[in-house]
Amino acid sequence: MYTDPIADLLTRVRNAGMARHRKVDVPSSQVKLSIVDIWKKQGFIRDFRLYRQGQKGVLRIFLKYASKGTPVIRGVQRVSRPSRRVYMPHDRIPKVHGGMGMSVISTSKGIVTDQMARDNRVGGEILCTIW
Repeated sequence: MYTDPIADLLTRVRNAGMARHRKVDVPSSQVKLSIVDIWKKQGFIRDFRLYRQGQKGVLRIFLKYASKGTPVIRGVQRVSRPSRRVYMPHDRIPKVHGGMGMSVISTSKGIVTDQMARDNRVGGEILCTIW
């Protein structure tokens, strides 16, 4: 049985936010590290740390909450899946929730936000959206 590691990351973050956890641990990979780094730069999470455990690493994500304890991440969604890849040229990348969210896109220039892809005029595979 094959599991989608990016979908697993999104599900763990979504569940931890609904349960009001301060942090969540996920198995690390370079793609997950890039996605979480973008989330931190865009203000969706507080911080993240990479811990080594033997051969594998663990990515610890510290979630961010608003003043009344509501999660900053209101939703995350996997767009491109292993069974159905979604590619878009730079001029057709949709805005997420009217610009209140963002897409994470894998391009030839690396993993970037939807706005960076539009600015650099480069399309790619839409990995996930967050709002």
